[in-house]
Amino acid sequence: MDSFDSTTKKSKIPLLTDSVSAGFPSPADDYTEENIDLNEHLISNPFSTFFLRVKGDSMINAGIKDKDLIIVDKSLIARPGNIIIAMIDGEFTIKRLSIKNNELYLKAENHNYPDFRFKNHIDVQIWGVVIYSIHSYL
Repeated sequence: MDSFDSTTKKSKIPLLTDSVSAGFPSPADDYTEENIDLNEHLISNPFSTFFLRVKGDSMINAGIKDKDLIIVDKSLIARPGNIIIAMIDGEFTIKRLSIKNNELYLKAENHNYPDFRFKNHIDVQIWGVVIYSIHSYL
């Protein structure tokens, strides 16, 4: 089976139509295959979406680990509770946008890391909202 369609330049990956049980195993059902393009399922705004590789473990309690691949959408408006990519004083960071006492701040999801208060930094820019994190189990 050719998994690359040269006319559209999209890579298609087989998708089993049956789902996998995360509880008790169920008897195997008949299934059929179809192809999916992960871009169609993971990216809503291709012109404003980019990928980054995570370095560090400040977001481990949010399920984002060192070396994860994250998908970021710049077109989304960052809201408290979102995990975002920000540039703080010229360096990228990934944190949760939070609010306390009517003040926005960036919260690390690991108690070993400090929160970032906007007023303590000269230049803070929000670059986008993290929409997916992809990590390996190997």
